Amino acid sequence: MPFTVGDVIAERTVHLTRESLVRYAGASGDFNPIHYRDDVAAEVGLPGVLAHGMLTMGIASSVVVAALEPTARIVDYGVRFTKPVVVDPETGADVHVLATVGAVEETAARIDLKVMFGDATVLVKAQLRVAI
Repeated sequence: MPFTVGDVIAERTVHLTRESLVRYAGASGDFNPIHYRDDVAAEVGLPGVLAHGMLTMGIASSVVVAALEPTARIVDYGVRFTKPVVVDPETGADVHVLATVGAVEETAARIDLKVMFGDATVLVKAQLRVAI
């Protein structure tokens, strides 16, 4: 896949539900109750039950991986968490991911990810590098 700075590689909105969080907890082994119990989230001052940070990070990278050639190789991936994704018990939460080419080097392309929940950016400095 040829990479050109500014090109949109992928864009997708992923809907999360409380069931999504339970499934992720089972797969990851992260059973912190802030990810499934409203009372515990409230007790520790959170605005509600939160999606796992690693789930949000995984969703963001999966949007890019799905758009790449099957033989593509991710060589680096990093993010900074800025805001939580609060998953409403009734309506869930939508996480929107926009992936654009930020830089092209001799051996890799940097893909910049804009990851939003509503009007809030939930991951910053979200970048992955793809070998070319």
